Amino acid sequence: MGVTNGGKTTLAEKLKNMLPNCDIISQDDFFKPESEVETDERGFKLYDVLDALYMDEMVASIRNWMKSPASSGVVTEEPQNTCDNLKNIYILIVEGFLLYNYEVYQPADTPGYFDGHVWPMYLKYKSELEENASVQVDYLDGTKSQEELLSYVYSDIVQELNKLREERNIIRLECCRV
Repeated sequence: MGVTNGGKTTLAEKLKNMLPNCDIISQDDFFKPESEVETDERGFKLYDVLDALYMDEMVASIRNWMKSPASSGVVTEEPQNTCDNLKNIYILIVEGFLLYNYEVYQPADTPGYFDGHVWPMYLKYKSELEENASVQVDYLDGTKSQEELLSYVYSDIVQELNKLREERNIIRLECCRV
């Protein structure tokens, strides 16, 4: 989750290039045509609301990927320095404004758009996420360089995947002792 044009798509793409068997489903790909997006009283298109998206299609895409990640079209070329224990794990990054963020293709200099629409919607969805989150939410420091943020997120993902791998190995060992 983050403010518009905060670099979430860039971060997701860089992570995809670093992680094996990784794919991205982006909310940007599910926007309704401009003619179907509501306009507020000031004339701004309301892209920062769920009604601007085909969410059923996005959820269906995620479910289809989860059914068969190996046949989802994920490029399985291994990035350099891939950890051996991550090679058989498939990763899906779901990127979007209620999940992470998305880019609104509004001119940056549209007077009042950021303060009047983007920022209030960001705060609203951030608050809802914090109230309803069933997992820990980590925040990134936007004053840090892209390289620092990428390194932090990548390390966190690798750490979590290693924990998952260890849990699987423990389960396999217990099953074999029967």
